[in-house]
Formats: sequence, C-alpha cells, structure tokens
Amino acid sequence: MRRGAFFVVATGILLLLGSYVLYTQRVVRQLRLEAARSSLIFAQVYRGLADRDADPTALAIFLDLSKHITESGVPLIITDAKGVPTAKANLPFESTLEDPRVRDYVKVLDATNPPVAESEVGTVHYGHTPLVQGLRIIPAAQALMLILLLGAALYAYRARDRAEQQRVWAGMARESAHQLGTPLSSLSGWLELLRERDADDLAQKAVSHMAVDLERLERVAHRFERIGRPPRREKVDIAAIATSVADYFRERVPTLAHAVRIETRLEGAPIEMTGDPVLLEWALEALIKNALDALAGRSGTIRVDAALLPEGAVRLVISDDGPGISREVRRRIFDAGFSTKSAGWGLGLSLTRRIVEEAHRGSITLLPTEKGAAFEVIFPA
Repeated sequence: MRRGAFFVVATGILLLLGSYVLYTQRVVRQLRLEAARSSLIFAQVYRGLADRDADPTALAIFLDLSKHITESGVPLIITDAKGVPTAKANLPFESTLEDPRVRDYVKVLDATNPPVAESEVGTVHYGHTPLVQGLRIIPAAQALMLILLLGAALYAYRARDRAEQQRVWAGMARESAHQLGTPLSSLSGWLELLRERDADDLAQKAVSHMAVDLERLERVAHRFERIGRPPRREKVDIAAIATSVADYFRERVPTLAHAVRIETRLEGAPIEMTGDPVLLEWALEALIKNALDALAGRSGTIRVDAALLPEGAVRLVISDDGPGISREVRRRIFDAGFSTKSAGWGLGLSLTRRIVEEAHRGSITLLPTEKGAAFEVIFPA
C-alpha cells in the first residue's frame, strides 16, 4: 500500500511538472513572436527616424516608439545589404556601431533566431529578452531539481524498507539462537552421560566427535545472536582461527573414495590482527565450505594460506583445484541469493563479503586462476 501510494504521488508530481514545463514553453514561444514583432517595428521606426522629410510630429511618435521598444529588452542589430551594422539596441555591452564586437554579435543573434529582411531598411537580427532566457532555463532547472528530490525520496524509502527487513531478519536470527539454547543444553547433558558409560573405542571416538559438533552448533547459535549487532574489535590470531576451522573440516571430508585434502600454510604464525573472532571464523568456514561444494563428487585439495604482509596487512587465500567458476557468473557470485547449486541459498559468499568489507574494512577478490578457484582476502593494518 505504501509503495503504491508513493508511486501515485510521484506520478502526480511528474505530471504536474510536465504540464508546468509545457505551459512555460508555450509562453516562451509567444514571447519570441513578440520579440520578432518588436524587432520589425523597431526597423520601421528606424526607417522613420532616418527619413529627413518626416514632419516633427511623426518624428516625436517614432522617438516615443523607439523608447518603448528599447525598454522591452529585445537585443537587436540592423545591418545593410553589405552586412554593416546601421542600428543597434539592448546589446549586453556598450559600444559604437563601428566596434568589431557588434558585427561578431550578429552571429550570436542569428544563432538564436533567424534574421528577418526588411525592405528599405536592411536585415534585422534579434535575440531573446531576459524574461525568455529565464523561462527557458528556470523550468528545466526546477524539473531537474524535482527529479533529484524524487530520486532521493525513493532512495530513502528503499533504504528504510531494507533497514526494516534487516531488523526483522536480525530479530528472527536472535530468536532462533535463543530457541536453540534448550536442545543444545539437553544434548550436552546426554553426551556427559554417554561419556560416563563403559563403551568401546569406536563409541568413545564417536562421542568425542559429537562433542565437537555440539560445540560448533553452540558457536553457530552464538553467531546468530550477533546478527544486527556491531562487530567486536579485539586482538585475534587469524592463523589460529584458520587452523581450527581447517582441522574441523579435515575430520569430516572423505578420505577414501574421492578423497579431499585440506592444507594450511601459515607464514609467520601467530598472525595477529584486530577484528571479531566470531565473524572471522564464520567467513573462513563459508569460504572452505564453498570450496568443498566445488569439489563435490571428486577428489581434490583445498589450501588455506595466511601471511602477514610487510605493511602490516593480513592476507588470506582460500583456493581449490576444482572445476572453477565460469566467466559468466564471476560478477554475480557475491550477490545475495545467487547460487550455481540447485539447492543453494546463495548466502555464503555474500555473507563473507559483508564480514570482510563492512565489519573489517577489508577486501575480498576472486583471483584469476588456470584451474579451480582462489579467493584472496586482505585485512588492512
């Protein structure tokens, strides 16, 4: 309803503005005709003033008409058959008829209006009055200003709509995290009971892995609580986070058929930076999960490289030797909702970019590679 009302109002304003511009242009055409008539009248007056046989009464009338025409503000120049100026009025500069600027200004007037030839007088060159100039420029300027205001209003409306949606999603995420708290606590209790029971090594190993998965679920729930809140700024070891994430996935990737290896190369660990450890871990998991999805159904290697650059920035590269990303979709991979998988939500890379760029003022780039895909993340010093 609000969106429809906004467009109705905007359409009404544009129609009103269009009618205003059309009306002013009609007025401009009428004023231009008046300027042409005044120029011709001035030419007749000039001929009368130049007539030495005219009686004094006629001369007084011609002088009075000349005064009124001059006050109309129409700039004009009369030239003879050779193009020599013989009379002028309302020029934007003070000069005599012999001034070269007068002859040059004839071209300006001819570019404004076509000259009119008048027998026994010469050629009349005339322009626009200041009123016509204003009516030609001001409506266009007003129309442009109103369009800009409508554009700003539309942008503000959409920004407010997006902000409301983000608040709703943030509230839903925090509520989901709150709801997950009870079953997670219950699962933790059941795991403690299983640990106390005598079991074989395989069962104990399974319980250990379940405990790790439960801890990860708790971290995921904690992440949802952080949505919509400002990121933390604290000293973190990005090498330790990368190692932890890689170890978690390494225990859960195929090792027999279609084996997947996850390698880490951390130069100069520990690699410290300022950031939010929860969000950084989230971004790394999303990039590694994206690489795992690319290797689905085939063997391959995922590499996580981290290094501290000489200027103090931190560089991460997460790469794989999978099928890669086609050129057609490279520009869209960071768009929210875009996914090359039929069952994908298209949120992983979009979320990663927001964490890197908005929360940590960094940059994320898909590097050109001959095989597979490689994402470079730079966090400034």
